[in-house]
Amino acid sequence: MRMADRANHYEAAFEAFLRHFRVPYIAVDEAKRSLCEADQSIKSLDFIVTAGGVNWLVDVKGRRFPSGPRGSDYWRNWAFEEDLVSLDRWERLFGPGFAGLFVFAYHLVKDRSPLPAEQVFEYQRRLYAFVGIELAVYRQKAVEISPSWQTVAMPRSEFRRMVRPVWELLGIASNARQMNATGVLPNRPHAQEISSSPAHKLGSEGNGNTGESTDKDC
Repeated sequence: MRMADRANHYEAAFEAFLRHFRVPYIAVDEAKRSLCEADQSIKSLDFIVTAGGVNWLVDVKGRRFPSGPRGSDYWRNWAFEEDLVSLDRWERLFGPGFAGLFVFAYHLVKDRSPLPAEQVFEYQRRLYAFVGIELAVYRQKAVEISPSWQTVAMPRSEFRRMVRPVWELLGIASNARQMNATGVLPNRPHAQEISSSPAHKLGSEGNGNTGESTDKDC
């Protein structure tokens, strides 16, 4: 199966990740709006992924890590309210056995990562870390951050605590996730887990140093 022609590099990287680990999936053309229930348009999914005993209805959220004008803003996880409503409607349409999943595809632009170095994925010379959170969990914890833009986000302390690596959600075996083949991050040391850290530190030093705490509300 050929990869979909995606202009969105976050979605393209996630699709490459799925293909690398041979996870069954269907890529959805996001440019086409889907109609259902009295011709009401809802946002299309990005992927339908069958793995880990669940059929995941996936909406990919691409974010830089860190982000912000000074490059010190970690763990951004905002979404549009429409995203939650649409994913909820897809869950209802597909029925039992299907669950909505937000995959946050973080493009690593400095020496920090939300995941240890050995779990970072390289695609077209960019580094990505994929983490996921179920719609039901996100919806329960999300708060409004912009009424005008109709956006919501989870408090970052809760998001960091509740988000899970995508390989774990998809049931990818531990021996399979050692990313040492072409297309994945080579020769990176393991970064130590430090509970007060906003992120793992990448780089040749491998000393486990962390950045400043940036645990803002959203």
